Amino acid sequence: MKKILFTLFVFTIHQIVAQPFTTPLPIPPTLSGPVFNLNVSPSTKQFKPGTITNTFGVNTNYLGPTLLMDSGDFVTINVTNNLSEITTMHWHGMHIPAIDDGGPHSPISPGETWSPDFTVMNKASVYWYHPHTMGLTNLHVSLGIAGFIIVSDPEEAALTLPRTYGVDDIPIVIQTKLLDNDNQVQISSQMDSISMVNGEIKPYVNAPAQMVRFRALNGSSSRTLNIGTDDNRTLYQISSDGGLLENPVPLTRILLSNGERAEFLMDLTSESIGSTFQFKSYMSEMPANIEGGAGSAGHPNPLFGTDWSFMEVKVVTQTASPVTTFPGTMTTLTPFLEGDAAVTRPMELSNNAQINGETMDMNVINEVIELDDIEIWTITNVTGIAHPFHVHDVQFYILDRDNGGGPVPPFATESGLKDTVLVEAGETVRIISKFEDYADEVIPYMYHCHNLIHEDYGMMGQFTVVDSTLGTAEVLNTTVTIFPNPTTDFLNLSIPEYYDVEGIIIFDVNGKEILNISSPIKLIDLSDLSSGVYLLKVFTAQGEVSKKILKD
Repeated sequence: MKKILFTLFVFTIHQIVAQPFTTPLPIPPTLSGPVFNLNVSPSTKQFKPGTITNTFGVNTNYLGPTLLMDSGDFVTINVTNNLSEITTMHWHGMHIPAIDDGGPHSPISPGETWSPDFTVMNKASVYWYHPHTMGLTNLHVSLGIAGFIIVSDPEEAALTLPRTYGVDDIPIVIQTKLLDNDNQVQISSQMDSISMVNGEIKPYVNAPAQMVRFRALNGSSSRTLNIGTDDNRTLYQISSDGGLLENPVPLTRILLSNGERAEFLMDLTSESIGSTFQFKSYMSEMPANIEGGAGSAGHPNPLFGTDWSFMEVKVVTQTASPVTTFPGTMTTLTPFLEGDAAVTRPMELSNNAQINGETMDMNVINEVIELDDIEIWTITNVTGIAHPFHVHDVQFYILDRDNGGGPVPPFATESGLKDTVLVEAGETVRIISKFEDYADEVIPYMYHCHNLIHEDYGMMGQFTVVDSTLGTAEVLNTTVTIFPNPTTDFLNLSIPEYYDVEGIIIFDVNGKEILNISSPIKLIDLSDLSSGVYLLKVFTAQGEVSKKILKD
């Protein structure tokens, strides 16, 4: 066995060293709203010479398009599942209703289209989408279902920042993978042996001699990254998961765990045209409790405990209108006050992929939160390894970290809005957030470790946000919707799947029954009805809903 592991180690080291930076970085295409059409399909891709790799992709053969959204837009996303198995699609970091969140309770069957719609309420930043199917998240993401979401808002747009997509504003999703001898993707928590950026192994990217903006996402299943350059140049981080930082933060390393994002600027204004440098992940500098960190060199996985390059940058001529200066103060951060918190909620990350001693159960709601409450979550990691903790629905602020020596403020790069935080072994991290805008008594949001292997094992819990001021009738009336209204022929009826529908009847203004529908349908044909006003009644085990219809 030792001989086999040593042979694998030598082979993968050779592959990493031998691979030159000769392939251009693929830049994901963009889609603009308000309607986005995403087709999830099986495909193939040539990652390495030899046998092609079976992959999944969204509108492409691997990964998916970047969705461009403006804060305040009302968007519809049509996700069509062309796979032979169920999948889902989660909008990571987005503040949206639970029914649109795309967690494991929103499965998309083969051949079906799921069409969530919502108002974009997030601040300008980088978010992303990926599957969230119970037990299949790691497989589907590893095979290629993932993509960027870039949200813009007036505050960010007023700043002098690079924003020519793919030129001086460069998206990079960094992943590590294990390919077998037939170049097929393998699922492994310990043996990922190659890195890729935007689906390409060791690519290069042209960057003009000016300010260049990189939007980085750690899309790996389980590998935390420690991003720097081979010449230790300064990176100026301007944004974290959920929005701008107050000022650019200069640093030479950006620690990025699974699911986290960071935007940073690089000043290339004085660089010689044709000069190059490389991005590296400095694993040897990471704490030993972070998987692949210091002390693990010599592990059969060549990415463990070593510093490895994943992309080369080639400096090219300036663009016609270059950005050559740094922004000053970019925003004002106003964290929620600790004294305003209504609840302090413990979250213990423990062995056997458990949170608070529980393994994920789709039928169990672990936490119930009152709408508009500010809460503090105390996340304590009692395991021997670090875990990236992700919360759906909200962006939060980090109050403090405690590694055993007492609480200390968050790092400058973590002072802004976050949806994922790396909690090291033995550490306690306190976060604070407000659960506002959306309530749903039935459909939950998730919180979980964003190491996708741990998530699939069940290191996840569920919470609902409820509005105790609403009665049952009000909840029903809000969640059952019809459109278009007025209508000329067909009426779309949207009823949450968790309601037990007993009947649907349409009456005229005199109370006469016009149409009786025995089973739930999504499209009602009203073309034979005369123009006028009608009443739609939906009878459920939870209660009765009435909707007025205007027929043109």
